[in-house]
Amino acid sequence: MKNFFSIEDIDDLYAIIKTSIELKNHPYDFQNCGKNKTIGLIFFNQSLRTRLSCQKAAFNLGCNIWSLDVNRDSWKLELHDGTVMKHTQEHIKEAISVMSLYCDILAIRTFPNLLDRDYDYEEVFFNKILSYSKVPVVNLESATMHPLQSLADAMTIAEFFPFLSKKKKKRCKVVLSWAPHVKALPHSVANSFVQCLSRIEEIDLTITCPKEYDLYEKFSKGIYTTYDQHQAFFNADFIYAKNWSSYRHYGKILHTSDDWMITKKKMELTNKAKFMHCLPVRRNIVVEDSVLNSPQSIVLQQAENRIFSTQMIFLKLLEFLS
Repeated sequence: MKNFFSIEDIDDLYAIIKTSIELKNHPYDFQNCGKNKTIGLIFFNQSLRTRLSCQKAAFNLGCNIWSLDVNRDSWKLELHDGTVMKHTQEHIKEAISVMSLYCDILAIRTFPNLLDRDYDYEEVFFNKILSYSKVPVVNLESATMHPLQSLADAMTIAEFFPFLSKKKKKRCKVVLSWAPHVKALPHSVANSFVQCLSRIEEIDLTITCPKEYDLYEKFSKGIYTTYDQHQAFFNADFIYAKNWSSYRHYGKILHTSDDWMITKKKMELTNKAKFMHCLPVRRNIVVEDSVLNSPQSIVLQQAENRIFSTQMIFLKLLEFLS
């Protein structure tokens, strides 16, 4: 693995999930792998779980680490080519090139503009970063992808539904449900979740959302999608709630009522389903307190697993460098 941009960079997803769980049980087994290695973290937008889980993952591997909040700790960066730089001090080309000289792995979190769909979905900005970096790059979230989150999600599902077992395998129903939000959000978590789970044969994945919120066909093609949330929830084993803005009417909020919020009553339609969310979550907008506070909620397990999905990817890249 030279870079990690999406789940498609993983050849054997089952093996990666299994090894991530093993790392969770023995997190310090590879401390020597990171000796004299440095991982650089760059954030173009806010972060809590991603920043802290990356730091913990790096420490578990014995790595040094530095972290930069571009909007607070850096010169104002110019992101576009050909600009006369009267209002910005440094171009992203020099910034990324220099920062990659100061580490062995560069891990970067960006964000979509949610204005220009082609720009975002062609991953113009992240591809520039890949071209400027002199070391392997890890995607901590881009305009359209959040692969470390989806890897942690798959790992969490595997802990509660052991599809990695060699015993006779049952099937599991997982529902990705759109939920309301007060602001326009990117598609990255939903896209990566679908991309990841569609590769697990033991999972029957359903997407449920209002009609205006179909995901990009590249990710949703072949996945059962329904606009009836109640029907989708029936007999489900896992409910994953996430908001995303419209793809067709890019970046727009078209549905403003709370009728898609995850409630205790809706969860009663399921097969005692576990409730999942990537966090942060707006209580009583996305999901009722009664669901989030219940034993069915496994959002903290998801958050903890961010450490080990990240540690697994860092380890693979360190092995590539050795």
